[in-house]
Amino acid sequence: MNPIDEIGLNLTRRRFFERGSHLLGGAALASLLPQSLALGSTSARAIGPHFAPKAKHVIYLHMVGGPPQQDMYDYKPVMNDWYDKDLPESIRNGQRLTTMTSGQKRFPIAPTKYKFAQHGKSGMWVSELLPHTAKMVDQMCFIRSMHTEAINHEPAITYMQTGNQISGRPCLGAWASYGLGSLNQDLPTFVVLVARPTNTEQVQAIGARLWSSGYLPGEHAAVSFRSAGDPILYINNPPGVSAEVRRKMLDGLQSLNGRMLEQIGDPETRTRIAQYEMAFRMQSSVPDLTDLASEPESTYALYGDEAKKPGTFANTALMARRMVERGVRFVQIYLNNWDTHGNVAGRLPMQCKDVDQACYGLMQDLKARGLLDETLIIWGGEFGRTVYSQGGLTKENYGRDHHPRCFTMWMAGGGSRPGQIYGETDDFSYNIVKNPVHIRDFHATVLQLLGFDHARFSYRHLGLDQKLTGVEHASVIQDLLA
Repeated sequence: MNPIDEIGLNLTRRRFFERGSHLLGGAALASLLPQSLALGSTSARAIGPHFAPKAKHVIYLHMVGGPPQQDMYDYKPVMNDWYDKDLPESIRNGQRLTTMTSGQKRFPIAPTKYKFAQHGKSGMWVSELLPHTAKMVDQMCFIRSMHTEAINHEPAITYMQTGNQISGRPCLGAWASYGLGSLNQDLPTFVVLVARPTNTEQVQAIGARLWSSGYLPGEHAAVSFRSAGDPILYINNPPGVSAEVRRKMLDGLQSLNGRMLEQIGDPETRTRIAQYEMAFRMQSSVPDLTDLASEPESTYALYGDEAKKPGTFANTALMARRMVERGVRFVQIYLNNWDTHGNVAGRLPMQCKDVDQACYGLMQDLKARGLLDETLIIWGGEFGRTVYSQGGLTKENYGRDHHPRCFTMWMAGGGSRPGQIYGETDDFSYNIVKNPVHIRDFHATVLQLLGFDHARFSYRHLGLDQKLTGVEHASVIQDLLA
Protein backbone atom coordinates (compact mmCIF):
# COMPACT_ATOMS: atom_id res chain seq x y z
CA MET A 1 0.00 0.00 0.00
CA ASN A 2 1.15 3.53 -0.72
CA PRO A 3 2.62 4.93 2.57
CA ILE A 4 0.53 8.09 2.32
CA ASP A 5 -2.64 6.06 1.83
CA GLU A 6 -1.69 3.90 4.81
CA ILE A 7 -1.19 6.97 7.01
CA GLY A 8 -4.56 8.29 5.92
CA LEU A 9 -6.22 4.96 6.68
CA ASN A 10 -4.64 4.77 10.13
CA LEU A 11 -5.53 8.32 10.97
CA THR A 12 -9.07 7.81 9.79
CA ARG A 13 -9.44 4.64 11.88
CA ARG A 14 -8.01 6.39 14.94
CA ARG A 15 -10.30 9.35 14.47
CA PHE A 16 -13.29 7.00 14.09
CA PHE A 17 -12.63 5.28 17.43
CA GLU A 18 -11.88 8.60 19.14
CA ARG A 19 -14.97 10.33 17.90
CA GLY A 20 -17.36 7.60 16.82
CA SER A 21 -19.40 7.81 20.00
CA HIS A 22 -20.34 11.38 19.06
CA LEU A 23 -21.22 10.83 15.41
CA LEU A 24 -24.97 10.39 15.89
CA GLY A 25 -25.19 13.33 18.23
CA GLY A 26 -23.17 15.42 15.82
CA ALA A 27 -25.42 14.47 12.92
CA ALA A 28 -28.50 15.38 14.94
CA LEU A 29 -26.99 18.71 15.91
CA ALA A 30 -26.05 19.45 12.31
CA SER A 31 -29.68 18.96 11.25
CA LEU A 32 -30.70 21.71 13.67
CA LEU A 33 -28.06 24.23 12.58
CA PRO A 34 -28.40 26.78 9.80
CA GLN A 35 -27.02 25.38 6.55
CA SER A 36 -24.03 27.72 6.51
CA LEU A 37 -22.96 26.54 9.94
CA ALA A 38 -23.69 22.88 9.31
CA LEU A 39 -21.45 22.93 6.25
CA GLY A 40 -18.70 24.70 8.15
CA SER A 41 -17.87 28.39 7.96
CA THR A 42 -14.76 29.54 6.13
CA SER A 43 -14.12 32.17 8.79
CA ALA A 44 -12.20 31.53 11.99
CA ARG A 45 -14.28 29.31 14.27
CA ALA A 46 -14.62 30.60 17.82
CA ILE A 47 -15.13 28.87 21.13
CA GLY A 48 -16.97 31.91 22.50
CA PRO A 49 -16.29 34.08 25.58
CA HIS A 50 -16.99 33.11 29.18
CA PHE A 51 -18.86 36.35 29.77
CA ALA A 52 -19.83 39.45 27.81
CA PRO A 53 -16.66 41.09 26.45
CA LYS A 54 -16.09 44.79 26.91
CA ALA A 55 -13.65 44.86 23.99
CA LYS A 56 -14.66 43.47 20.60
CA HIS A 57 -11.48 44.62 18.87
CA VAL A 58 -7.85 45.15 19.86
CA ILE A 59 -5.27 47.46 18.30
CA TYR A 60 -1.90 46.54 19.81
CA LEU A 61 0.89 49.07 19.19
CA HIS A 62 4.17 47.33 20.03
CA MET A 63 7.21 49.61 20.33
CA VAL A 64 10.02 47.23 19.37
CA GLY A 65 13.21 47.77 21.35
CA GLY A 66 11.95 49.11 24.67
CA PRO A 67 10.97 52.80 25.04
CA PRO A 68 12.80 54.73 27.82
CA GLN A 69 10.09 55.21 30.45
CA GLN A 70 12.00 57.93 32.36
CA ASP A 71 12.21 60.10 29.22
CA MET A 72 8.51 59.74 28.40
CA TYR A 73 6.16 58.84 31.27
CA ASP A 74 7.99 58.02 34.52
CA TYR A 75 9.13 61.42 35.77
CA LYS A 76 12.01 61.34 38.27
CA PRO A 77 13.11 64.92 39.09
CA VAL A 78 15.31 63.74 42.01
CA MET A 79 17.69 62.31 39.42
CA ASN A 80 18.79 65.83 38.46
CA ASP A 81 20.75 65.89 41.71
CA TRP A 82 22.35 62.55 40.82
CA TYR A 83 23.80 63.53 37.46
CA ASP A 84 26.94 61.49 36.71
CA LYS A 85 26.92 59.87 40.17
CA ASP A 86 27.13 56.09 40.32
CA LEU A 87 23.98 54.05 40.68
CA PRO A 88 24.03 52.74 44.27
CA GLU A 89 24.53 49.01 44.61
CA SER A 90 21.59 49.02 47.04
CA ILE A 91 19.39 50.04 44.10
CA ARG A 92 20.87 47.70 41.51
CA ASN A 93 21.05 44.93 44.11
CA GLY A 94 23.03 42.55 41.95
CA GLN A 95 20.63 42.72 39.02
CA ARG A 96 21.71 40.82 35.92
CA LEU A 97 23.14 43.13 33.26
CA THR A 98 23.32 42.76 29.51
CA THR A 99 26.67 42.24 27.79
CA MET A 100 26.42 45.83 26.54
CA THR A 101 27.05 47.35 29.98
CA SER A 102 28.31 44.48 32.15
CA GLY A 103 31.88 45.52 31.36
CA GLN A 104 31.45 49.18 32.31
CA LYS A 105 33.56 50.36 35.22
CA ARG A 106 30.86 52.84 36.23
CA PHE A 107 27.08 53.15 36.04
CA PRO A 108 26.61 56.95 35.93
CA ILE A 109 23.11 58.33 36.44
CA ALA A 110 21.63 60.01 33.34
CA PRO A 111 18.65 62.22 34.29
CA THR A 112 16.24 62.89 31.46
CA LYS A 113 17.10 65.95 29.42
CA TYR A 114 13.44 66.52 28.58
CA LYS A 115 10.97 68.70 30.44
CA PHE A 116 7.87 67.20 32.02
CA ALA A 117 4.51 68.68 33.03
CA GLN A 118 1.34 67.37 34.62
CA HIS A 119 -1.78 67.11 32.51
CA GLY A 120 -5.49 66.43 32.83
CA LYS A 121 -7.55 65.76 35.92
CA SER A 122 -5.42 62.68 36.56
CA GLY A 123 -2.28 64.80 36.85
CA MET A 124 -0.25 62.42 34.70
CA TRP A 125 3.34 63.54 34.09
CA VAL A 126 4.16 63.53 30.38
CA SER A 127 7.35 64.48 28.53
CA GLU A 128 7.50 67.52 26.27
CA LEU A 129 8.15 65.06 23.42
CA LEU A 130 4.49 63.97 23.53
CA PRO A 131 2.32 67.12 23.29
CA HIS A 132 -0.62 65.40 21.61
CA THR A 133 -0.61 62.52 24.07
CA ALA A 134 -0.64 65.03 26.91
CA LYS A 135 -4.04 66.28 25.72
CA MET A 136 -5.71 62.89 26.15
CA VAL A 137 -4.25 61.46 29.38
CA ASP A 138 -7.69 61.39 30.99
CA GLN A 139 -8.79 58.94 28.28
CA MET A 140 -5.82 56.66 28.97
CA CYS A 141 -4.97 53.99 31.52
CA PHE A 142 -1.27 54.06 32.47
CA ILE A 143 0.67 51.18 34.01
CA ARG A 144 4.04 52.35 35.34
CA SER A 145 4.93 49.09 37.09
CA MET A 146 5.19 46.52 34.30
CA HIS A 147 8.00 44.01 34.77
CA THR A 148 9.46 40.90 33.16
CA GLU A 149 12.29 38.40 33.64
CA ALA A 150 13.55 38.73 30.06
CA ILE A 151 16.48 41.08 29.52
CA ASN A 152 17.25 40.52 25.81
CA HIS A 153 15.04 41.40 22.86
CA GLU A 154 14.25 38.02 21.33
CA PRO A 155 12.94 36.34 24.49
CA ALA A 156 11.43 39.60 25.79
CA ILE A 157 9.36 40.34 22.68
CA THR A 158 8.31 36.69 22.48
CA TYR A 159 7.30 36.80 26.15
CA MET A 160 5.23 39.94 25.69
CA GLN A 161 3.52 38.62 22.59
CA THR A 162 2.98 34.96 23.52
CA GLY A 163 3.29 34.68 27.31
CA ASN A 164 6.47 32.61 27.07
CA GLN A 165 10.12 33.41 26.34
CA ILE A 166 10.41 30.36 24.06
CA SER A 167 8.98 30.83 20.59
CA GLY A 168 6.36 28.50 19.12
CA ARG A 169 3.40 29.52 21.29
CA PRO A 170 0.29 31.34 20.04
CA CYS A 171 0.40 35.11 20.36
CA LEU A 172 -2.29 37.26 21.97
CA GLY A 173 -3.90 38.00 18.60
CA ALA A 174 -4.14 34.28 17.78
CA TRP A 175 -5.78 33.61 21.16
CA ALA A 176 -8.30 36.41 20.45
CA SER A 177 -9.07 34.88 17.06
CA TYR A 178 -9.45 31.41 18.60
CA GLY A 179 -11.71 32.67 21.35
CA LEU A 180 -13.86 35.23 19.58
CA GLY A 181 -13.63 34.36 15.89
CA SER A 182 -14.28 36.64 12.94
CA LEU A 183 -16.56 39.64 12.63
CA ASN A 184 -16.39 39.67 8.84
CA GLN A 185 -16.20 37.32 5.85
CA ASP A 186 -13.95 39.35 3.56
CA LEU A 187 -10.93 40.26 5.70
CA PRO A 188 -8.71 38.29 8.07
CA THR A 189 -9.59 38.08 11.74
CA PHE A 190 -6.03 39.01 12.75
CA VAL A 191 -3.81 41.42 10.78
CA VAL A 192 -0.20 42.54 11.30
CA LEU A 193 1.30 45.81 10.06
CA VAL A 194 5.00 46.64 10.39
CA ALA A 195 5.51 50.42 10.38
CA ARG A 196 8.66 52.08 9.09
CA PRO A 197 10.29 54.45 11.64
CA THR A 198 11.65 57.83 10.55
CA ASN A 199 15.01 56.94 12.10
CA THR A 200 16.44 53.49 11.42
CA GLU A 201 19.63 53.75 13.44
CA GLN A 202 19.20 50.49 15.35
CA VAL A 203 16.27 48.27 14.41
CA GLN A 204 15.54 44.83 15.80
CA ALA A 205 14.74 41.72 13.79
CA ILE A 206 11.08 40.73 14.01
CA GLY A 207 9.32 37.99 12.10
CA ALA A 208 6.26 35.82 11.67
CA ARG A 209 7.09 33.74 14.75
CA LEU A 210 5.62 36.64 16.76
CA TRP A 211 2.23 36.45 15.09
CA SER A 212 1.97 32.72 14.49
CA SER A 213 -0.86 30.54 15.76
CA GLY A 214 1.59 28.23 17.55
CA TYR A 215 -0.23 25.05 18.52
CA LEU A 216 -3.65 26.58 17.74
CA PRO A 217 -5.17 25.79 14.32
CA GLY A 218 -3.37 27.65 11.54
CA GLU A 219 -6.40 29.77 10.66
CA HIS A 220 -5.72 31.86 13.79
CA ALA A 221 -2.31 33.11 12.62
CA ALA A 222 -2.12 36.73 11.46
CA VAL A 223 -2.05 37.88 7.87
CA SER A 224 0.80 40.34 7.42
CA PHE A 225 0.14 43.38 5.24
CA ARG A 226 3.14 44.93 3.49
CA SER A 227 3.94 48.63 3.81
CA ALA A 228 4.88 49.10 0.13
CA GLY A 229 3.58 47.69 -3.14
CA ASP A 230 0.69 45.26 -3.03
CA PRO A 231 -0.49 44.96 0.60
CA ILE A 232 -0.37 41.17 0.24
CA LEU A 233 1.87 39.34 -2.19
CA TYR A 234 0.05 37.78 -5.15
CA ILE A 235 -3.27 39.26 -4.07
CA ASN A 236 -3.89 40.23 -7.70
CA ASN A 237 -4.37 37.73 -10.52
CA PRO A 238 -1.44 37.45 -12.93
CA PRO A 239 -1.85 38.79 -16.48
CA GLY A 240 -4.22 36.67 -18.53
CA VAL A 241 -5.99 35.13 -15.53
CA SER A 242 -9.53 36.42 -15.08
CA ALA A 243 -11.63 36.25 -11.93
CA GLU A 244 -13.70 33.52 -13.58
CA VAL A 245 -10.62 31.40 -14.28
CA ARG A 246 -9.39 31.96 -10.72
CA ARG A 247 -12.77 30.89 -9.34
CA LYS A 248 -12.79 27.73 -11.46
CA MET A 249 -9.27 26.86 -10.33
CA LEU A 250 -10.17 27.37 -6.66
CA ASP A 251 -13.29 25.23 -7.01
CA GLY A 252 -11.17 22.40 -8.36
CA LEU A 253 -8.55 22.87 -5.67
CA GLN A 254 -11.22 22.95 -2.97
CA SER A 255 -12.62 19.67 -4.27
CA LEU A 256 -9.19 18.04 -4.02
CA ASN A 257 -8.59 19.45 -0.56
CA GLY A 258 -12.07 18.33 0.49
CA ARG A 259 -11.24 14.76 -0.48
CA MET A 260 -7.99 14.97 1.48
CA LEU A 261 -9.89 16.28 4.50
CA GLU A 262 -12.29 13.32 4.34
CA GLN A 263 -9.42 10.83 4.04
CA ILE A 264 -6.94 12.24 6.56
CA GLY A 265 -9.01 14.46 8.84
CA ASP A 266 -6.13 16.94 9.23
CA PRO A 267 -7.55 20.25 10.55
CA GLU A 268 -4.85 22.14 8.63
CA THR A 269 -6.49 20.99 5.40
CA ARG A 270 -9.66 22.74 6.54
CA THR A 271 -7.53 25.81 7.28
CA ARG A 272 -6.05 25.64 3.77
CA ILE A 273 -9.51 25.54 2.20
CA ALA A 274 -10.66 28.51 4.28
CA GLN A 275 -7.54 30.55 3.51
CA TYR A 276 -7.85 30.04 -0.25
CA GLU A 277 -11.44 31.23 -0.08
CA MET A 278 -10.48 34.19 2.08
CA ALA A 279 -7.73 35.13 -0.37
CA PHE A 280 -10.26 35.13 -3.22
CA ARG A 281 -12.61 37.45 -1.34
CA MET A 282 -9.69 39.67 -0.31
CA GLN A 283 -9.01 40.43 -3.97
CA SER A 284 -12.02 42.72 -3.72
CA SER A 285 -11.95 43.76 -0.05
CA VAL A 286 -8.25 44.64 0.34
CA PRO A 287 -8.07 47.23 -2.48
CA ASP A 288 -11.10 48.96 -0.96
CA LEU A 289 -9.51 48.81 2.50
CA THR A 290 -6.18 50.28 1.44
CA ASP A 291 -7.54 52.95 -0.91
CA LEU A 292 -7.42 56.15 1.16
CA ALA A 293 -8.79 58.39 -1.59
CA SER A 294 -12.14 58.60 0.18
CA GLU A 295 -10.60 59.94 3.39
CA PRO A 296 -11.31 63.68 3.83
CA GLU A 297 -8.59 66.20 4.65
CA SER A 298 -9.97 66.33 8.19
CA THR A 299 -8.59 62.81 8.66
CA TYR A 300 -5.06 63.97 7.90
CA ALA A 301 -5.50 67.02 10.10
CA LEU A 302 -6.20 64.52 12.87
CA TYR A 303 -3.48 61.92 12.19
CA GLY A 304 -0.95 64.26 10.53
CA ASP A 305 0.23 64.43 6.93
CA GLU A 306 2.49 61.41 7.50
CA ALA A 307 -0.67 59.29 7.35
CA LYS A 308 -0.69 59.85 3.58
CA LYS A 309 2.64 58.01 3.23
CA PRO A 310 2.35 54.20 3.07
CA GLY A 311 4.34 52.41 5.75
CA THR A 312 4.58 55.25 8.26
CA PHE A 313 3.26 54.67 11.75
CA ALA A 314 0.55 57.29 11.16
CA ASN A 315 -0.52 55.46 8.00
CA THR A 316 -0.73 52.12 9.82
CA ALA A 317 -2.74 53.75 12.63
CA LEU A 318 -5.23 55.04 10.07
CA MET A 319 -5.30 51.61 8.43
CA ALA A 320 -6.01 50.07 11.84
CA ARG A 321 -9.09 52.27 12.22
CA ARG A 322 -10.30 51.29 8.75
CA MET A 323 -9.78 47.61 9.58
CA VAL A 324 -11.69 47.83 12.84
CA GLU A 325 -14.50 49.61 11.00
CA ARG A 326 -14.68 46.65 8.63
CA GLY A 327 -14.73 44.04 11.38
CA VAL A 328 -11.09 42.98 11.76
CA ARG A 329 -10.87 41.57 15.27
CA PHE A 330 -7.19 42.15 16.15
CA VAL A 331 -4.70 44.56 14.54
CA GLN A 332 -1.05 44.31 15.60
CA ILE A 333 1.30 47.16 14.65
CA TYR A 334 5.05 47.03 15.22
CA LEU A 335 7.24 50.14 15.25
CA ASN A 336 10.97 49.49 15.46
CA ASN A 337 14.05 51.50 16.58
CA TRP A 338 13.29 52.06 20.30
CA ASP A 339 16.52 50.30 21.34
CA THR A 340 18.25 53.48 22.53
CA HIS A 341 21.63 52.17 23.72
CA GLY A 342 23.08 55.49 22.58
CA ASN A 343 22.12 58.85 21.10
CA VAL A 344 18.84 59.27 22.96
CA ALA A 345 18.85 62.96 22.03
CA GLY A 346 19.20 62.17 18.34
CA ARG A 347 16.68 59.35 18.13
CA LEU A 348 13.98 59.66 20.76
CA PRO A 349 12.42 62.91 19.45
CA MET A 350 11.86 61.26 16.05
CA GLN A 351 10.41 58.11 17.64
CA CYS A 352 8.01 60.15 19.75
CA LYS A 353 7.00 62.30 16.80
CA ASP A 354 6.22 59.13 14.83
CA VAL A 355 3.68 57.97 17.43
CA ASP A 356 2.43 61.07 19.24
CA GLN A 357 -0.09 62.66 16.87
CA ALA A 358 -0.90 59.32 15.23
CA CYS A 359 -1.99 57.77 18.55
CA TYR A 360 -3.97 60.88 19.38
CA GLY A 361 -5.64 60.82 15.98
CA LEU A 362 -6.44 57.11 16.24
CA MET A 363 -8.07 57.48 19.63
CA GLN A 364 -10.13 60.56 18.73
CA ASP A 365 -11.13 59.03 15.40
CA LEU A 366 -12.38 55.85 17.05
CA LYS A 367 -14.22 57.87 19.67
CA ALA A 368 -15.93 60.06 17.08
CA ARG A 369 -17.10 56.93 15.22
CA GLY A 370 -18.44 55.28 18.35
CA LEU A 371 -15.78 52.55 18.23
CA LEU A 372 -13.51 53.43 21.15
CA ASP A 373 -15.69 51.85 23.83
CA GLU A 374 -15.44 48.49 22.07
CA THR A 375 -11.83 48.79 20.85
CA LEU A 376 -8.95 48.22 23.25
CA ILE A 377 -5.78 50.10 22.30
CA ILE A 378 -2.53 48.82 23.84
CA TRP A 379 0.80 50.70 23.67
CA GLY A 380 4.14 49.48 25.00
CA GLY A 381 7.44 47.67 24.44
CA GLU A 382 9.03 44.49 25.72
CA PHE A 383 10.95 46.10 28.62
CA GLY A 384 12.21 49.50 29.81
CA ARG A 385 15.57 51.30 29.92
CA THR A 386 18.16 51.92 32.63
CA VAL A 387 18.53 55.19 34.49
CA TYR A 388 22.31 54.85 34.21
CA SER A 389 24.01 55.70 30.96
CA GLN A 390 25.44 53.22 28.54
CA GLY A 391 28.57 54.64 26.96
CA GLY A 392 29.36 58.34 27.06
CA LEU A 393 27.34 60.74 29.21
CA THR A 394 26.72 64.45 28.83
CA LYS A 395 23.79 66.56 29.96
CA GLU A 396 22.72 66.79 26.32
CA ASN A 397 23.05 63.14 25.32
CA TYR A 398 23.32 59.64 26.74
CA GLY A 399 22.36 56.02 26.10
CA ARG A 400 20.23 53.59 28.09
CA ASP A 401 20.53 49.80 28.36
CA HIS A 402 17.73 47.21 28.65
CA HIS A 403 15.83 47.22 31.93
CA PRO A 404 13.26 44.50 32.74
CA ARG A 405 12.49 45.49 36.34
CA CYS A 406 10.07 48.30 35.48
CA PHE A 407 8.59 49.95 32.43
CA THR A 408 5.49 51.85 31.37
CA MET A 409 2.61 50.77 29.14
CA TRP A 410 -0.80 52.29 28.51
CA MET A 411 -4.24 51.20 27.37
CA ALA A 412 -7.30 53.08 26.20
CA GLY A 413 -10.90 52.20 25.34
CA GLY A 414 -12.30 48.69 25.32
CA GLY A 415 -13.34 48.67 28.97
CA SER A 416 -10.04 49.93 30.40
CA ARG A 417 -10.28 52.59 33.12
CA PRO A 418 -9.69 56.11 31.74
CA GLY A 419 -7.57 58.48 33.82
CA GLN A 420 -5.98 55.64 35.81
CA ILE A 421 -2.29 55.79 36.81
CA TYR A 422 -1.35 52.42 38.25
CA GLY A 423 1.89 51.38 39.90
CA GLU A 424 4.88 53.30 41.19
CA THR A 425 8.65 53.01 40.88
CA ASP A 426 11.47 54.31 43.06
CA ASP A 427 13.27 57.62 42.48
CA PHE A 428 15.62 55.89 40.05
CA SER A 429 12.85 54.31 37.93
CA TYR A 430 14.73 51.11 38.68
CA ASN A 431 12.59 49.11 41.11
CA ILE A 432 8.83 48.88 41.64
CA VAL A 433 7.63 50.11 45.01
CA LYS A 434 3.86 49.81 44.53
CA ASN A 435 1.44 47.58 42.60
CA PRO A 436 3.70 45.48 40.34
CA VAL A 437 2.18 44.13 37.13
CA HIS A 438 3.81 41.11 35.54
CA ILE A 439 3.29 40.22 31.89
CA ARG A 440 1.06 37.34 33.03
CA ASP A 441 -1.13 39.77 34.98
CA PHE A 442 -1.33 42.05 31.98
CA HIS A 443 -2.39 39.20 29.72
CA ALA A 444 -4.97 38.02 32.25
CA THR A 445 -6.40 41.55 32.37
CA VAL A 446 -6.59 41.87 28.58
CA LEU A 447 -8.31 38.48 28.33
CA GLN A 448 -10.79 39.66 30.97
CA LEU A 449 -11.67 42.63 28.76
CA LEU A 450 -12.15 40.22 25.86
CA GLY A 451 -14.59 38.16 27.92
CA PHE A 452 -12.34 35.31 29.08
CA ASP A 453 -11.33 33.91 32.44
CA HIS A 454 -7.64 33.35 31.77
CA ALA A 455 -7.56 30.31 34.08
CA ARG A 456 -10.26 28.55 32.00
CA PHE A 457 -9.25 29.79 28.56
CA SER A 458 -7.10 26.92 27.27
CA TYR A 459 -6.30 24.64 24.35
CA ARG A 460 -5.45 20.96 24.65
CA HIS A 461 -1.94 20.32 23.29
CA LEU A 462 0.58 17.58 24.08
CA GLY A 463 -1.72 16.28 26.79
CA LEU A 464 -1.86 19.62 28.61
CA ASP A 465 -4.40 22.43 28.85
CA GLN A 466 -2.21 25.20 27.44
CA LYS A 467 -2.94 28.81 28.42
CA LEU A 468 -1.67 32.24 27.41
CA THR A 469 -0.89 32.95 31.06
CA GLY A 470 0.92 29.64 31.57
CA VAL A 471 1.02 27.65 34.79
CA GLU A 472 2.32 30.30 37.20
CA HIS A 473 0.00 32.56 39.17
CA ALA A 474 -1.59 35.45 37.25
CA SER A 475 -4.08 38.02 38.49
CA VAL A 476 -6.57 40.25 36.74
CA ILE A 477 -5.76 43.83 37.81
CA GLN A 478 -9.24 45.07 38.66
CA ASP A 479 -8.09 48.68 39.06
CA LEU A 480 -7.33 48.76 35.33
CA LEU A 481 -10.94 47.93 34.44
CA ALA A 482 -13.65 50.53 34.01
